[in-house]
Amino acid sequence: MALGFVSELSNKIRVNQRRSYGLRDEDDLRLTILTCMLPEL
Repeated sequence: MALGFVSELSNKIRVNQRRSYGLRDEDDLRLTILTCMLPEL
């Protein structure tokens, strides 16, 4: 994997963790992380 891709993915996960503060459980966090990795339409 390219280092840029890993860095971008890491940043997306970090941003989603900050945004999801207050969600009910870890499953909601996992869902937000997985949906951020989907291609945009």
